[in-house]
Amino acid sequence: PTARSAMRQLIPVVVDPVDPYGVYADVPAGTDRPGVRLNMIASLDGATSVDGLSGALGGPADHRVFSVLRSVTDMVLVAAGTMRAEGYGPAELPADTQDARRRAGQTPVPAIAVLSRTCSLDWKSRFFTAATVRPVVVTVADAPEAHRARAAEVADVVIAGERDVDLHGALVALGERGARSVLAEGGPGLNAQLAGAGLLDELCLTLSPSVVGGDSKRIVSGPSLDPTCPWHLASLCEDDGFLLLRYRAPAAAARRNVSASHVTVPT
Repeated sequence: PTARSAMRQLIPVVVDPVDPYGVYADVPAGTDRPGVRLNMIASLDGATSVDGLSGALGGPADHRVFSVLRSVTDMVLVAAGTMRAEGYGPAELPADTQDARRRAGQTPVPAIAVLSRTCSLDWKSRFFTAATVRPVVVTVADAPEAHRARAAEVADVVIAGERDVDLHGALVALGERGARSVLAEGGPGLNAQLAGAGLLDELCLTLSPSVVGGDSKRIVSGPSLDPTCPWHLASLCEDDGFLLLRYRAPAAAARRNVSASHVTVPT
């Protein structure tokens, strides 16, 4: 078998090898809500998936960072469409990582919050039945009452908005449940809504050494955003041809008014 490659940090200073936990341990902080870190992968030509799935773009380097990001966050946030497409199960972490989280006052694994405007999910899936930490379903008051009642049997239910999800309100509610940091995992539509509402504090982007073509969406798929507000490159690492970039949002964007954050999320 080939030897395991080692991650090396190139920016802000060269560290070779570097411990990925050290790179990603400084989770972004929010103000009146948890800090939000987005994790995505894209090919060299900007595709976020192959045949509808992101897994084909990844590799051991990306998987290590995925695990590290989950290990340091309090809660994961994902849209219902991505949860279904990627076949989400409950979060899993090594036993020693779970012990470290307990010592830090966190749950052994992060809870996963799924956004669904219709509150119509497969309640018998492993995502719910095998979870060691109770999942969260974020939905709206207009979702059918029977669906919300069924969700409450297997998950904590957060009502954030009447017809459309109020993302800022949802994040505040997750903060009230103990989340100081939230790891958003997509998809591109949710990413665009978070970015447009000024609710992204950090973007972790894995650049896969592949060209795939096709018509896959970009990591953010939605209305145009202001390109004159550059993000700050916090770190750049390389591992087996994969580039692992970490950008912090402009300070002005992190502080701006997010009151108009009512959006429509995938059902």
